[in-house]
Amino acid sequence: MFTLAHLSDPHLGPLPRARFHQLLSKRLFGYVNWYRRQGVHRPEALDAILTDLRAHAPDHTAVTGDLVNLALPAEFTHALAWLRGLGEAGDVSVIPGNHDAYVPQWGGDGFRLWTDYMRSDARGAEFLESGSAIFPYVRVFGEVALIGTSTARATAPFIAAGRLGRAQLGQLEAALEALAAAGLTRVLLIHHPPLPGMASWRRGLHDARALRDVLERVGTELVLHGHEHRFTLNWLTWAGGITPIVGAPSASAAASATRPSGHGKPPAAYHLYRIERDKAGCVIHMTRRGLIEGGARVGDLGEMRLSPTRGDANTGEILRKNG
Repeated sequence: MFTLAHLSDPHLGPLPRARFHQLLSKRLFGYVNWYRRQGVHRPEALDAILTDLRAHAPDHTAVTGDLVNLALPAEFTHALAWLRGLGEAGDVSVIPGNHDAYVPQWGGDGFRLWTDYMRSDARGAEFLESGSAIFPYVRVFGEVALIGTSTARATAPFIAAGRLGRAQLGQLEAALEALAAAGLTRVLLIHHPPLPGMASWRRGLHDARALRDVLERVGTELVLHGHEHRFTLNWLTWAGGITPIVGAPSASAAASATRPSGHGKPPAAYHLYRIERDKAGCVIHMTRRGLIEGGARVGDLGEMRLSPTRGDANTGEILRKNG
């Protein structure tokens, strides 16, 4: 059995001091918004989540983007230190989100400082074309393969959309097909919600239809994403069965009932997945854990059984619901 922890959108603070010339861009709008909503993402909430995560000792941790806020150079350095505190590069996989590519200047490529956390391992590289770009990357742990993608693109003010691009989609399809032929359980990591209609045009994945077509052709056993700062569960049917598509809340969202007007998102949480194979196929148990009792502690939010290759009556069965 392989245990995978998934957290997303930590939006690490505090925000470093920005120089005037660094704000002559989309950053200005984000800078004002950050200070208007300082109570939304709190370090104490994130610390509580990470303490609970470590207590459960997962085999691996996936972080699906938005580690930073305005893509200021100092934010990427701070995020690298945070990642090193979370775990060694072989124990943590990262993909970037739209905030990690907030502007097209150098800061937008700052997530390359995290390359050790988003590079294929030796076995995973065998499923990719030699000399391919950094995304997608593949990491293999026993019978489980993690496939990391990037939808991070610099966009205009008030736009938080993403795109995979034709080249990445082609490489992704080939990798998913090769991993399936090798009998591996495939877990796709993506920041934006991956299917059409899951987010507005302003916030969505602009080539979601193309990704849906890829997944309908070659499939995958699990898709994990962030971006929306809430728990979501959707399903995609393909020839090999059905795929659960799970979104995670922000890992740093405050539990206070007096959060800034308009936020309206649930408090910090993360997910644990127990992935194993039996004679009938892949079995995945998902446990949700997050802030409860007004943020006083991290507790169990419920458990579900996901059976992506079975398509039987137990698919999506709720084993326990506490929140």
